[in-house]
Amino acid sequence: MNHQAFNPYLPSWEYVPDAEPHVVDGRVYVYGSHDLFNGINFCLGDYVCWSAPLSDLSDWTYHGVIFRRDQDPAAPRIRVTNGLAAPNMVKGPDGRYYLYYFMGGTKMISVAVCDEPAGKYEFLGYVHYQDGTPIGKRGEPFQFDPGCLMDEDGRLYLYTGFAFAGNPILLDGSKPTTEGPMWFEIDTKDMLTVISGDELQYIGVLTGEKAKGTPYESQSFGEASSMRKFGGKYYFIYSSLNSHNLCYAVSDKPTEGFRFGGVLVSCGDIGLPGVPDVKHARNCTGNTHGSLIELNGRYYIFYHRHSNRKQSSRQACAEEIRFENGRFLQAEMTSCGLNAGPLAGKGHYPSYIACNVYGRNGTRFLSMLKHPKGADPFLTMKGSDREGGPDQYVSNFCGGCTVGFKYFDLRETKKISVTLQGYAQSADCAVTVRNQEHGEPLVKIPVHTCTKAKTFTADFPALGEKEALYFSIKGKGTFDFISFDLA
Repeated sequence: MNHQAFNPYLPSWEYVPDAEPHVVDGRVYVYGSHDLFNGINFCLGDYVCWSAPLSDLSDWTYHGVIFRRDQDPAAPRIRVTNGLAAPNMVKGPDGRYYLYYFMGGTKMISVAVCDEPAGKYEFLGYVHYQDGTPIGKRGEPFQFDPGCLMDEDGRLYLYTGFAFAGNPILLDGSKPTTEGPMWFEIDTKDMLTVISGDELQYIGVLTGEKAKGTPYESQSFGEASSMRKFGGKYYFIYSSLNSHNLCYAVSDKPTEGFRFGGVLVSCGDIGLPGVPDVKHARNCTGNTHGSLIELNGRYYIFYHRHSNRKQSSRQACAEEIRFENGRFLQAEMTSCGLNAGPLAGKGHYPSYIACNVYGRNGTRFLSMLKHPKGADPFLTMKGSDREGGPDQYVSNFCGGCTVGFKYFDLRETKKISVTLQGYAQSADCAVTVRNQEHGEPLVKIPVHTCTKAKTFTADFPALGEKEALYFSIKGKGTFDFISFDLA
């Protein structure tokens, strides 16, 4: 790599959740929804695409808007509750690239096509039964979050489904699935026609009442269908009904026989040691969506995190994940996701790469309404959500807060600096730095009121080759935590 890779892996002003990564000609392309900073709902932007060479997963290129909402003939006039959601891309047998997507207010799965993976896609049509009726127009359970797989035998499968019965705005009169995700085989001659028959078919990943008493009970299907294949086995990735966990099931077949595998990642690290439930989450939580991929011989889970005190400012993250004997083990949220190792112990680091952000009262499951500031730190930014604005930062960094970063090689680190802007309300106000979440401070950096960004420095003891850093405020003070430096 020419540079280091951080989380989020895209610029901090970009909000691309629901990521589906795909490798084409030595580059990994990410297809996702497009949130707006401080947006009043999910998915209000047009589809954009980013890619990076496999040789440097820190070097992301912006390809611009690849598909506009108004290109779909069925686009409802009202955009606020009818955004473009969670797309997926598949390469057809004709060498062209097909984008399967859902738009609120249509109840259908739409398809756009392009000659290039990140070019300007053109509307193609709606996935439909052989009589021409679009799926979703026969009173079926709600069609949502299309996942697709072009199998090695040339057969194309589409997976959809939504099980959250308590979301009347999104459901728009439709019924949620009570049987789990549905599957359809699609004719690759036109990439639109269902050839698996008119009768609905389910893959057996259970939800709701059907999940009780089974291995799916604690992590039953909610939404976010995605299918991947590794080592001859099929891995179905989904967001569970608790919403903050990405889970998986595995089978020898693409349409049946799926067995629950476990949690892939939680956007609050819930389920890892010391984090038994959402009350102990290491970040404010919300929904999550993503998929698995192998890059450079390593496996990664792509997902998203939440910022700006609400659910609809979501950012793309990725973590390396252990894959042993056909089984994936839950990944931990880190600051160094695609870096293939710890970050250097010398350099400049923006605070927005924090992977743990919580206050004295812990965290919360966010809603669409912006939560009051209170005494909790949060990720935010000034200005708009495009490249003209400054980077994100941690705001409301105050007493009782913890802002954590993982991981760094600190064997040769001798100095640490923090750049803050804000107010100290006590003479003993200082930033403390620990390498263990509940350990004793290694460093105490006295700080004072600074109405403009100011840097404060202290000596730092050399540590190990994979260390976390946890920053907190001692005394009374409230600051914007802009960045830190290791030297």
